[in-house]
Amino acid sequence: MPRLFMKRTKQNVGLIPGTLVHVGERKIEKVRIRIIDYDETQLEEKEAKTVEECFPFKDKPTITWINIDGLHDLEVIEKIGKQFGLHPLVLEDIVNTGQRPKLEDFGNHIFVVLKMLYYDKEKHELEAEQVSLILGGNFVISFQERVGDIFEPVRERIRKSKGRVRKSAADYLAYALIDSIVDNYFVILEELGERIEDTEQELATDPTIETLQTIRVFKKEMIFLRKSIWPLREVVNSLERGELSPIHKSTGIYLRDVYDHTIQIIDTVESYRDMLSGMLDVYLSSISNKMNEVMKVLTIFAAIFIPLTFVAGIYGMNFGFMPELGWHWGYFAALLVMAVIAASLLVYFRRKKWL
Repeated sequence: MPRLFMKRTKQNVGLIPGTLVHVGERKIEKVRIRIIDYDETQLEEKEAKTVEECFPFKDKPTITWINIDGLHDLEVIEKIGKQFGLHPLVLEDIVNTGQRPKLEDFGNHIFVVLKMLYYDKEKHELEAEQVSLILGGNFVISFQERVGDIFEPVRERIRKSKGRVRKSAADYLAYALIDSIVDNYFVILEELGERIEDTEQELATDPTIETLQTIRVFKKEMIFLRKSIWPLREVVNSLERGELSPIHKSTGIYLRDVYDHTIQIIDTVESYRDMLSGMLDVYLSSISNKMNEVMKVLTIFAAIFIPLTFVAGIYGMNFGFMPELGWHWGYFAALLVMAVIAASLLVYFRRKKWL
């Protein structure tokens, strides 16, 4: 389960702005750098052994996508930032994995922070990874926390020259990456929706304390999704308006489609949140009804045995002049009276539909 409220660590307190301190979990041992350089007619793809292999691609007329997996090696991040002219505060945000989705314009390049989500079907847990994108005039640099992502379909489109990606500028590549992240939210929501429906069915049949725990987990996941997606709407809207220099007007219509998807995802998250709030109310009502049923049964038993206890109490006083004490059939008569009282009360409760 991802952390819902990200906090700055003590390591950052008092440091000069722009100081690189990796904040977050180290998810891989060694940083991996992959480079895809292409235009409409040629393609070069390789895995760089050193960060210096990325430097010649800065001034090439082709489109270059540099993907860096692993944020713990601060030297690699610092060298990339120095070579591509990235602001120190951008580098600080890249290695701090507690950032909210945002966009910052630095004139010659754009800095975008997003949340890439995964759903672990075995553990039934939502996992999150911060993805940072640097969009320049002819390059896109993506920073990820670990190896493995949802960008493989984009790589395949580049390799096989499908769609517009090989014919367009770097802003279209950035759009394709953002679109992949947003589309993956639909997959996550579909998985969560199926589990919510199963929990709703369980709630209607036999709710238990585990049902309540599941609902609470869902509510936390919805809070995290909302924190990840609501700022994304602002990011995509800023890109779609076409006021940023690296974004061409031809890419605006595609970004508008991503914006529509983002709004749809937000609506779905809000619907799920409303459903979970309703499910929590239903659970509490169900538990209250069960408690009422138990109390009703106990009350009925008490109502039956109170007069029987009264009769038994009278004949348990053992006064010497009680006429029934010396009667041969007194014991059986007392039992018969008690049985008649109990039967009469049961018939009365049945007619009142209390049973």
